[in-house]
Amino acid sequence: MPRSMFDTAEIPPHAEVIVVLDFGGQYAQLIARRVREAGAFSLLVAPDTSIDQLKALNPKGLILSGGPASVSESQAPRCDDKLFDLKIPVLGICYGMQLGCQLLGCEVAAAEAREFGRAKLTISDHDGLFADIPTNTTVWASHGDNVADIAEHFDTIASTPNCPHAAVRHKTVKFYGVQFHPEVTHTPHGVNLLRNFIYEICKCSGTWSMADFVETQCQKVKDKVGNGRVICGLSGGVDSSVVAALLARAIGDQLTCIFVDNGLLRKNERQLVEATFRDHFKADLRVVDASKEFLSDLKGVTDPQEKRLKIGHRFIEVFKEAAESLGEEVKFLAQGTLYPDVIESGHGMAGVSANIKLHHNVGGLPKDLGFELIEPLRNLFKDEVRQLGDVLGLPPHIVWRHPFPGPGLAVRIIGEITDERLELLRDCDEILLEEIIANNLYRSTDQVFAVLLPIQTVGVMGDGRSYQSVIAVRAVETQDFMTADWARIPYDVLATVSNRIINEVRGVNRVVYDISSKPPATIEWE
Repeated sequence: MPRSMFDTAEIPPHAEVIVVLDFGGQYAQLIARRVREAGAFSLLVAPDTSIDQLKALNPKGLILSGGPASVSESQAPRCDDKLFDLKIPVLGICYGMQLGCQLLGCEVAAAEAREFGRAKLTISDHDGLFADIPTNTTVWASHGDNVADIAEHFDTIASTPNCPHAAVRHKTVKFYGVQFHPEVTHTPHGVNLLRNFIYEICKCSGTWSMADFVETQCQKVKDKVGNGRVICGLSGGVDSSVVAALLARAIGDQLTCIFVDNGLLRKNERQLVEATFRDHFKADLRVVDASKEFLSDLKGVTDPQEKRLKIGHRFIEVFKEAAESLGEEVKFLAQGTLYPDVIESGHGMAGVSANIKLHHNVGGLPKDLGFELIEPLRNLFKDEVRQLGDVLGLPPHIVWRHPFPGPGLAVRIIGEITDERLELLRDCDEILLEEIIANNLYRSTDQVFAVLLPIQTVGVMGDGRSYQSVIAVRAVETQDFMTADWARIPYDVLATVSNRIINEVRGVNRVVYDISSKPPATIEWE
């Protein structure tokens, strides 16, 4: 069966399932997430999943995602032509609408005027899909093709100035199509539309919750591990902390947490983790200082992918040695891999995801791993991991901690890693976070950090010329870390951050602010 976002064994008992067929659209994962937010269990699958395989999932409804292709292209992704034989509601979004309409007899052609960005939608039929949504509203469009004619079996239920059939409904088949993206925040009533599809059309009752996920994953871990021992790489970040808490609930004292000091940590990180997790978890926590080994591996390395690979390989070696020191055979390694990690590493379902960067816990692991991986968060987004942390009873200062990358400061130092550059960045990062916290901006931002650039610039210190390093400040706001916008930090706060860094950190004479969104940029610089 094509790789899906969730294995069928992970579907909670009695769950109401909405299956999302992923045609390669950048928002496909966001659709699945919105469905789960609404209280149904979403399952992301390959577009060529057969009818029999779909039946086995017992879905209440199907959603056909958007995608970058045109349905008129010979190599465009397709779904099974017998999709509508399931006789369950189907919602087509953008490409999904075009494909569904084409399968049901409509013509799709290049639009006279393409729509990209906000568009004004006028609703002509409020029954079902558009229930309780204003007649005139804004939607987010992204398409170059349109359904050129509506067969006699379709009704047009909404339009925009450039798209006369912006939403359609088949008269006898349970198919609805929208030529815009209801899943994005730029469509203000998009969530209402999806909820109407889930509850009014698919007749779901909203029975799935994060508590169900905990129950299912705990049982899955128990079944896989049996009486075996699991080691968990604990970094102190949200992801690994939630994994540790989940495994502690599932297998108790069969879990050993290993914190690796790789020499690439933020200032005082090791002390914070030891104090927090020994006190909170009462767990078997082993601290391994491997900073010399990691820094030796990275000597002279400047390529970001090579950095991630070397760090990933060394992590495994450290874990192997730590496992051997336990005095018993350890077969399982638990990691905090998230779904964005999987997607960005090119390991998404159906092979439609580009390899944006390697993650040491996805694409950077050696083939002769020596452990069986346990990745209970692999199918969750960051905001869902925080929800899970709340369900598991983790304290807020852990649940709401900003993410810190597995490779640590190695991917926030552009160029070669040295002790001197690490210390410089640690000092800058500490000042930045102090000011963000002091100005009550930590919870309103989702990730804030400093980056050391591989250049020096001319400055003036006192009466003399300086030629010193440049620090970039990165702050983003996001819900799922698949997309992100740069945070509008007040100018006076940025001014204080810049002044403090330049005045207090020897070796820096310039601070710049990154105002790139994701996409096209990534959140981390490497």
